[in-house]
Amino acid sequence: MSKSVLKLLASTAILFAALPAAAQTLNLGRAALPEEIAAWDVAVEPDGTGLPVGSGDVLTGEDLWVENCAMCHGDFGEGAGAYPVIAGGEGTLRDRRPVKTVGSYWPYLSTVWDYVHRSMPFGNAQILSADDTYALTAYILYSNGIVEDDFVLSNENFTEVPMPNAEGFYADDRVETEFPLFTAEACMSDCGPAVHITRRATDLQSTPEGAVTVFAPDRPSGVADGAGAPEGGEGAAPAPAAEPVQEAAAEPEPAAGPDPALVAQGEGLWRQCRACHQVGDSARNGTGPILNGVVGRHAAAVDGFRYSPPMQEAGANGLIWTAEELDQFLADPRAYMRGTRMSFRGLRDAGDRAAIIAYLQAHP
Repeated sequence: MSKSVLKLLASTAILFAALPAAAQTLNLGRAALPEEIAAWDVAVEPDGTGLPVGSGDVLTGEDLWVENCAMCHGDFGEGAGAYPVIAGGEGTLRDRRPVKTVGSYWPYLSTVWDYVHRSMPFGNAQILSADDTYALTAYILYSNGIVEDDFVLSNENFTEVPMPNAEGFYADDRVETEFPLFTAEACMSDCGPAVHITRRATDLQSTPEGAVTVFAPDRPSGVADGAGAPEGGEGAAPAPAAEPVQEAAAEPEPAAGPDPALVAQGEGLWRQCRACHQVGDSARNGTGPILNGVVGRHAAAVDGFRYSPPMQEAGANGLIWTAEELDQFLADPRAYMRGTRMSFRGLRDAGDRAAIIAYLQAHP
C-alpha cells in the first residue's frame, strides 16, 4: 500500500475520532411506524399465531386454483412441466424418488397458508386476500384427500386440520448425538477385530459385463469350482428317471378384447387422466388409485389407497365398475357420487367415455 493512501486513511480516522458521538449518525430515514411494521409482519406460525380473520371453502378455492395456479401446478396439483407437484405422493417418502407434496411431506398447514399468501401467484405475489388464501389452502387440502369437498377453512378451525406427516420430523439433535463421536481422539491401533474378506465384487456380479474371474472365499489357489466331483461312470450319481410326458390340454379360445381403434382413441384421451391415475406393469397409486383391471372390479378395492368415505361405502355396498357404471361416473363424477375426492369435471361426450373405458379394458 502506498504512503499517500496510508496518510489518507490515518487522517480520516483522526477526523472521525475527533467528532462528537451525536454527529456520527447518518441522518437517513426514520423509525418505522407500528402500522408499517404490521404490514410487513405477515408470518404465520404453526400454532396459528399471525393468522388474519377470514375463511374460504373448497369450491371457491378450486376456481381460484384454475385461475391462478393450474398453469404451473396442473389442474389437480399434479405439477406441470418442471413446477412442483402439490398433491399426491402418499407413502413415497421411503422410495428412491419420493414425491414430496403438501399431503405426503409438509408437517405444518401454516407453511402452506404463509407461502401462498406471501409469494403466490408466481410473478404476481400478494394479490390474494386472506379469504382467497383460506380458500386456496382448503382446495389444496381437498386435492390431497385431507378434507371433504364441503370443507370451509378459517382462522378458527385452522389448527384442527391434521397433516398426515406432522409426526414425520424430529428435532436436529446431531450436536448431542453425533458431534461427540467425531471430536474424540481417533483410535489408531487395535481398534477392532481383524477384517476377514468373505466375498468379492465379482461374486456379486457387480463388475462390468465380460470375462471375469470369480473367486470363492477361502478357496486355495489353483482349485476350480467343482474340482474332484465325479462327472460320470463309476461313482457318479444315477441320472433321475425321466418323467412321462403328458399331452398339454387344449387352451381355451381367448375372449374377444375391446376394439383396437377405440383403445387407440382412449390412449389419446388418457392424458386427461394420467395426472392422477396410472395403468400398466409399473403403475402405482398416486393422487388416484391404480386403474389396472378396474373394469369389472369392486369399487374401493385397490390395496394401499385411501379412498373417500363415500367411495368406501359404495364398495362395501357392492358397487362394481361395469362399463355402464363407469360411463355414468365419468360423465360427471361429483354428481354420480356426492363427496368423491375425484375433482375431474367429467367427459361430456359419450364417444370419449367409451374410448376411455376401452383403454381401461385393455389393461386388465
